[in-house]
Parts: sequence; structure tokens; C-alpha cells
Amino acid sequence: MPIDAALALAAAPRTGAVSWSAKDVQLYHLGIGAGRPATDSRELRYTLESRLHVLPSFATVAGAGAPGVIGGLSMPGVEVDLARVLHGAQTLTVHRPIPVEGTATATSRIAAVYDKGKAAVLVLRTDVADADGPLWTDDATIYVRGEGGFGGDRGPSARPGEAPAGPPDRVVERTVREDQALLYRLSGDLNPLHADPEFARRAGFERPVLHGLCTYGMTLKAVVDTLLGGEVTRVRSYTARFAGVVYPGETLRMRMWRGDGRVRVAVSAADRDDAPVLTDTVVEHS
Repeated sequence: MPIDAALALAAAPRTGAVSWSAKDVQLYHLGIGAGRPATDSRELRYTLESRLHVLPSFATVAGAGAPGVIGGLSMPGVEVDLARVLHGAQTLTVHRPIPVEGTATATSRIAAVYDKGKAAVLVLRTDVADADGPLWTDDATIYVRGEGGFGGDRGPSARPGEAPAGPPDRVVERTVREDQALLYRLSGDLNPLHADPEFARRAGFERPVLHGLCTYGMTLKAVVDTLLGGEVTRVRSYTARFAGVVYPGETLRMRMWRGDGRVRVAVSAADRDDAPVLTDTVVEHS
């Protein structure tokens, strides 16, 4: 069968070197909408090499996104049609600030395989460390439609959690540029779903959609800029569930609730009656 859960879980971890430069960081920041307005001192922290700070979500594309969602689909025991694949959720834990440039070792494995009946769910875990120790850990949750029903563990519920009670502390809107997906994909995720209209239609979408991780990065940047004083090093962890698609050109509406050392966020597509985009979204911070 296309997914052999036992083989995938038993496979030895894959280890490889990843490296990045200031240009990679700048390209990523531009890909998630930084640099508007271009001369704003707050934006220059993301775009000018002499002032550069690294938004922690850069970890999802460092080393051209290796291994990334597509890389996870080449692990032993996994053989699926890319058109059936959806990125379901992402969790990032930051062990210390990410340097502007560096070389590190990434160790990846399939940490879990769940049987949701109509879909299989894979959790790809990647631990990254450099000569000074651990840098970050990320878990990518991957849904593969039509590959469930093999009798495996159903795993945790994927139902969105309840929205925080009361009105949000802040509401921020960010417009996605028409070419945002084309720019973002240059950081490593070349899935044609985000650029090729014919491929997008075959996958069931009316046109190419924005990368979920682009929305993920845009949201973290908005939280850092709005509630954390622009201090990227305050982020400790960040998790989000991808609840719906975003089309380039749309406006994201981000509702933020402050908590004790955490910010909860709900992101919706303002142009489509606030259709949910990110749910169960939490930024933990110092």
C-alpha cells in the first residue's frame, strides 16, 4: 500500500547539513510580506543586512526548507500522490535565537502515523542543532487524502479548539500580494499547487493557493510586531492548524488575545466572510 506505517515509524532518521545566509533570511522575510513600507525602520529589521533580525518561523525554510513536507513524503514507507497532500498543522519550538547565517545538522523522522479513515496523517519531526547545541524543533503534520483505512491508530482529534472568550485585544489586517506565492516559493517549497493553475485545479482548487507556511509566517510577524515590540527573540514556541486556504490578493484578518506568556490568534479570510484560515494558533513568549 502507499503508506506502510510500520516501515515509516521504524525507519532510521535522516540526517543532513543545512545552511543559510543573510540573503536567505531577507528573501524569506520578503516572501511573508516584510518591507512595506520599504523605508520603515521597523521593517528594515527584516530586510536590511546591517540591522537584520531573524523571525523564528524562518526555521521552516532554512536550508531551502529541508526536508519539508515534500521531503517527508519521500521517507521510507511513504509513497503518495502529491495532489492528495495537505499540510495540516505546524509546531515550532525555538531553543535559542536563530543566527543570521549558519550551518547546522537537521535530523528528521516520521514521529507518528495516524489513520483518520478517509485520510492518513503523518507527523514529520525535525531537530536542528549547530556546533553550539540545539536550535529548533519543528513538527509538520501532513494529511494525505484517500490513504486512510489501514487499521492504524486514529490519533488525537483534529477538531479546532474553542475561540478565546471575549473580544480580541488586537485585530490586524494584512493583504496578500498577488505575487506572494511566487515570491515565497523561492525559499524552497516548489509545490506546483502554489503556482500552476492546471495543477491547482487537479487538486480541487479554483486557482493556485498561498503556501500555508507563508500564512504561518505572516501571522507570527504580525504578532511580534503588534504585541511583542518587534522583538523576535521573545518567541519560545509557535503552533497553528491550517483550517482553510488563502488565495493571493486576499486580506487576512488576525484576531489576537493576550494571555500569561502566550498570545492566541485566529486568522480568517476577510474577503470570504471571515472563512477560517488558521485555528488553534498559539505563540508562547517570554
